[in-house]
Amino acid sequence: MSDLEQFRAETRAWLEENCPPEMRKPMRGEKDATWGGRNPEYAHPDQKVWMDRMGARGWTVPDWPKEYGGGGLSPAETKILREELKRINARNPLNSFGISMLGPALLKYGTEEQKLEHLPKIARGEIRWCQGYSEPNAGSDLAGLATSAEDAGDHYIVNGQKVWTSYADKADWIFCLVRTDKTTKQGGISFLLFDMASEGVSTKPILLISGYSPFCETFFDNVKVPKANRVHDENKGWDVAKYLLGHEREMISGMGLGAGTDQLIEAARKGVDPILRGQIALFDVRSRAFAAMSERFIDELKAGKAHPAQPSMMKYYGTELNKTRHELLMAAGGSDALEWESEASNGGAAPRAWLRTKANSIEGGTSEIQLNIIAKRILDLPS
Repeated sequence: MSDLEQFRAETRAWLEENCPPEMRKPMRGEKDATWGGRNPEYAHPDQKVWMDRMGARGWTVPDWPKEYGGGGLSPAETKILREELKRINARNPLNSFGISMLGPALLKYGTEEQKLEHLPKIARGEIRWCQGYSEPNAGSDLAGLATSAEDAGDHYIVNGQKVWTSYADKADWIFCLVRTDKTTKQGGISFLLFDMASEGVSTKPILLISGYSPFCETFFDNVKVPKANRVHDENKGWDVAKYLLGHEREMISGMGLGAGTDQLIEAARKGVDPILRGQIALFDVRSRAFAAMSERFIDELKAGKAHPAQPSMMKYYGTELNKTRHELLMAAGGSDALEWESEASNGGAAPRAWLRTKANSIEGGTSEIQLNIIAKRILDLPS
């Protein structure tokens, strides 16, 4: 038996013994997602059990170094772990912007002290993070942000506003872009980390058409942030921001691999309208092709061979697939899929999720921005 075969056998045995049965069932809605944090919310106690067991092994972030709370696995071992998790239909043990966005940025740009302080807590789900990027007048033109950080000796005084801050009302800490130099655009931005419980921080949920409010407005009123919490050099935060955006777009592209495909295939087998059945079949083909492309992209990314603009391609197509999936689920459900509040419809989970997907083409950089990046940097088209 080769080393990888032995690793697969040991991993399979461990997962069979340690993944609770509840965590092998399909997610019913947002409450089934595990976010951790100081004040965690669990729809079922097995969510914490699964997070804790995977976190203790370092398998919430299997490819991070062990000294930072990771599993220290090689790319090949990480791929095997993903395959074995998929084999038993295991849920993600921990949803975390710390894992998908901040962590990679800290690994590249953070000081050793910052890595040791924050990464293990992220890996174990002890701290929940939110992202302070977009502002009312700085969305697609993110570099035009106005939130300021005034130098006050050993700390900054932060004033300003962020918008569309996902789960800011539930987050413990924020990674935030601030302006430390008003004389230049990209060159005047710094990247700060600070506690959402800091004096002067407040949030206000934004109601969406789905009836849910994952997004918030976030306000900073003379917030004191130690300079030790700045990642990378002062006025060099745009480098960190761009690197993090690539990982955010990779995360959002994963929506293209989301749940619901099996439901569509089952609907097609039950003899829905022939035209709809054909649309479902086409979606299934495209979804499988996207899954294969995602595997290749992840392998190239881990090997340092991915094109810098590939996350834009993945983000664009992944969000389009996710929107199509939910449109087909609504079509297959007929008039019953429009039900909004009953227990039978799980509180209108299907239509609310369908409405939520409309934001996929905006968040993380609009589809128009992604297409511009693809045209210029991958297709080499002129400006």
